[in-house]
Amino acid sequence: MPQVLEFKLPDLGEGLTEAEIVRWLVEVGDVVAIDQPVVEVETAKAMVEVPCPYGGVVTARFGEEGSELPVGAPLLTVAVGSGSGADEGAGFGSGESGAGSGAGEVESSGNVLVGYGTGAPVARRRRVRPTALTAAAPARVPVAAAPDPASGPAAAPVSAAAPASAPVSVPGPVPDAVLGPVAVVSPLVRKLARQHEVDLRQLVGSGPDGLILRADVESAIKALEEGAAVSSPTAVPTPEAVTESASGAVARQSAHRIPLRGVRGAVADKLARSRREIPDATCWVDADATELMAARAAMNSTGGPAAGPKVSVLALLARICTAALARFPELNSTVDLEAREIVRLPEVHLGFAAQTERGLVVPVVRDAQARNAESIGAEIARLTEAARAGRLTPAELTGGTFTLNNYGVFGVDGSTPIINHPEAAMLGVGRIVPKPWVHQGELAVRQVVQLSLTFDHRVCDGGTAGGFLRYIADCVEQPAVLLRTL
Repeated sequence: MPQVLEFKLPDLGEGLTEAEIVRWLVEVGDVVAIDQPVVEVETAKAMVEVPCPYGGVVTARFGEEGSELPVGAPLLTVAVGSGSGADEGAGFGSGESGAGSGAGEVESSGNVLVGYGTGAPVARRRRVRPTALTAAAPARVPVAAAPDPASGPAAAPVSAAAPASAPVSVPGPVPDAVLGPVAVVSPLVRKLARQHEVDLRQLVGSGPDGLILRADVESAIKALEEGAAVSSPTAVPTPEAVTESASGAVARQSAHRIPLRGVRGAVADKLARSRREIPDATCWVDADATELMAARAAMNSTGGPAAGPKVSVLALLARICTAALARFPELNSTVDLEAREIVRLPEVHLGFAAQTERGLVVPVVRDAQARNAESIGAEIARLTEAARAGRLTPAELTGGTFTLNNYGVFGVDGSTPIINHPEAAMLGVGRIVPKPWVHQGELAVRQVVQLSLTFDHRVCDGGTAGGFLRYIADCVEQPAVLLRTL
């Protein structure tokens, strides 16, 4: 008969330990092939499709769309072939298989690395049979609580007919006869239990083969907190306190809560870290962008079959940034706190802020110092399209050395950007709008833009930052200045 194998959320790499289910690509009962994508997940880095290493029929899915799963948690189970048993996951190393325990072999593709496909299978591990404590689920081990002389007879033993999905926290010590390996595969579950002093040996898991899940530990924590609240003495509340407490509870219930996870959570963590660690300063200047806009119009008016894609204002500003960083390399650097050193970087990996439905992301144009404006523009267009579709890989979102932020698209003139840690600077660009401007001694209407530079004051002083920003403004006002560095 077919084996039912459990496929767990694999190691996501990049230091990631959890992912949110965005969309299931298969239903229960569907037939899947080896390496077929089965679910779309969003991590703190990007949104990717997870391929299943088995071919067979999907028998169960774990987790609803919008829920968050830790690495090692079950994703789905697949009925495979007609063998009598097989190892789990072909080397995932996170627990036992969903069913079957014979010596048969099941074909699989091997390790699954999110966003990078699959590789060769690794050595299989022997399946460890669960002990009586975990293999007997849904049956419960009847353990009576220690008798308390002050409270009368001992509590009744835990019923063996308790529902299999309800984790039970045993209040008393577990007899030596039932002690054995703890059925926990997730390091996050173990950490959570340690933080709240929950004895995992006193829990009966609700997962397959009695596996202790995060929900089991959270239920035990809730039970401990409720027990502590009941046992602690409380003062008799006044009517005013009751009214205030009730109104506060209503306000908390009606408030809309948005989880800080996925891309939004990663951005929040990085921005908070930047503010904590980087002593930043900001300088800004208004520049006449009339000549830059005229130069762009001339570039894009060239017709004929040899004409390439149109050059955007962002691409021109990016090219100006690479020229400025060549003159002021202090701003293309990072700070090594452990070594107490400023590390100047030879390549310019230029990040640019892109707003998407899933939040702010910063794709990176690799080796921007070796590209012209047309090449930079084409790469920006490709990365922007991938960002809006949620197809950016972790490699395309990391490794930047300098960031360009065009917040002018939101209709604002100025801002004080937060540095994209661990970089040393960010250039902000406001909207380009007609304004009164003194040009060649006369008042005229010109296309004016505000440029702002936020920089790490540890890597340079105000003179260097001012020189960098002034060079940017000179290139915007007189694009011919840029010809000296081409």
